[in-house]
Amino acid sequence: MNYLVLLRHGQSEWNLANRFTGFKDVPLTDKGREEARRAGELLASGGIKFDQVFSSTQMRANDTAEIALNEAGTPELFESMIRHEDLRERDYGDLTGLNKDETREKYGDDQVHIWRRSYDTPPPGGECLQDVVEKRVRPYYQEEIKPMIEEGKNILIAAHGNSLRAMLIILGVETPETINQAEMETGVPLVFELEDGEIIKRYTLT
Repeated sequence: MNYLVLLRHGQSEWNLANRFTGFKDVPLTDKGREEARRAGELLASGGIKFDQVFSSTQMRANDTAEIALNEAGTPELFESMIRHEDLRERDYGDLTGLNKDETREKYGDDQVHIWRRSYDTPPPGGECLQDVVEKRVRPYYQEEIKPMIEEGKNILIAAHGNSLRAMLIILGVETPETINQAEMETGVPLVFELEDGEIIKRYTLT
């Protein structure tokens, strides 16, 4: 049996400010750093020994991984961590930096809900979740991550809400129809136990 663990970064400054973040590189808040430390404690108590860590190229995910791995007593895994832009957050295009409540006031609740939660309708100048799944995360997963899982290695992916929601679809545990009900909480490790490449158990560490 081996493990795949998905970890969304801790709270960022723009999470706190309720702004669309996307490709913007923003740091963690104090709460976000504490969430990362707690994630490291949970990973250590879970007893999973990782062989490889993957992350995006964005600082909030990288810093979360560094803090968590240091807390778990495995700083060497951060040194060998593989970063790739395909694991970045969804590009919110023209919405990037806008306050979500103010955007609802300007465009209406229904339109903003479509931009945020529709599987295949992107915001102006940005990506929809389908783009993240099919153009970025699935090809990268198939080429770089899946072979390691099939070799029986334990993998940690420290990334973002939407790139990790994309992973849930790719893994087959959610569909485009159910993904809106699947929230990735900041700093909470989501664990998949696998046997011969098949998922046999899914749970969070709390």
